[in-house]
Amino acid sequence: MSLLKRIEKSQQQTTPTNAPAGAPSSSTPASRPPAGSEQSKLTEMRLKRAPASTSPTRDAYLDLKTRVQNKLLADMDPSMDVSKTDEVRATIEGLYDSVLAEENIILSRVERQRLFEQIVAEILGFGPIEPFLADETITEIMVNGPKNIYIERGGKVVRTTAQFESNDHVMRIIDRIVAPLGRRIDEAQPYVDARLPDGSRVNAVIPPISLVGPTITIRKFFKIPLTVEQIIANGSITPEAIEFLKACVISRLNMLVSGGTGSGKTTLLNILSGFIPEDERIVTIENAAELQLRQEHVVTLESRPPNIEGRGEVSIRDLVINSLRMRPERIIVGECRGAESLDMLQAMNTGHDGSVSKKASSRQHRPMLRRVHRLHRRRPRVHRPGTNNPS
Repeated sequence: MSLLKRIEKSQQQTTPTNAPAGAPSSSTPASRPPAGSEQSKLTEMRLKRAPASTSPTRDAYLDLKTRVQNKLLADMDPSMDVSKTDEVRATIEGLYDSVLAEENIILSRVERQRLFEQIVAEILGFGPIEPFLADETITEIMVNGPKNIYIERGGKVVRTTAQFESNDHVMRIIDRIVAPLGRRIDEAQPYVDARLPDGSRVNAVIPPISLVGPTITIRKFFKIPLTVEQIIANGSITPEAIEFLKACVISRLNMLVSGGTGSGKTTLLNILSGFIPEDERIVTIENAAELQLRQEHVVTLESRPPNIEGRGEVSIRDLVINSLRMRPERIIVGECRGAESLDMLQAMNTGHDGSVSKKASSRQHRPMLRRVHRLHRRRPRVHRPGTNNPS
């Protein structure tokens, strides 16, 4: 008999089966006010809005998991190097077996392994979303509060059965993501952009901005970037278009990649960057580093939000201006969407040809595109020595 079935059986045995004949039941219609009264309507509305209560079986399982996990944390050496994952995992496994023996908890092999993996994910990983991060077929993970977790697989968004325990549980995972990057998220700064160790992009929003609780949106990227052959085989682009874009990059034409969410802007930007010759110096500027360039001579810059005192902010615009003093032959901006757009255009037209950037598609960006064309038409012509006409 599995653990969950044993818990259900014990719950049924502890629940009284015989109630007095005249005692009203809370689930019977007789205990409700008359259907036509205002109180009845208010009661029905409250019942509809009330969240579904967690089953006693799940509560008992979570209690068991919490007790074992707390016991493990109490027995672990605080000075242990968490970066050595294999050693820490072996240590946790030994303590886990001893805790189950001390508590006299009997589990089947499947339940034992399932509970162990969940506890390891809580201690070393990112809790309930850890299996989704390991699944290469999942491209997006969306946490809408502690009880609603959605994933995108094959272009379709589906809801999962995984859940966090509470808002505090989600906040612990968010802090675990942003803390190594030197970023913070609190009531004064209720949203943050970050990245996971594998390069996946993370956005987190917490109350009071989010009304459904802490939310996490993770855009996963391929560990091995898509190649030109793969996107051609997928029908995303034609060989002729690739040859044209490759010629544009080699010819040092300024390029702006625009498109909607999930349309492949970053993927195309990675492919375009791959056409840049190896002997050129590249400076990349991003909010959260997600570009995967294969060249050796690459300098990666990342913006920084203000600290708790409101100081120390380094914006994309600051990095664009600073990059002009770093002798860049190519400037690649992960996303132009603010004041840095003008500085990027000025850089493109003052000697930094071959720069690339991307923007989300919107009507607000059309004036910027028109300005690009106007600035290119107004570029000063260079007079070549020995010729009568400037070219």
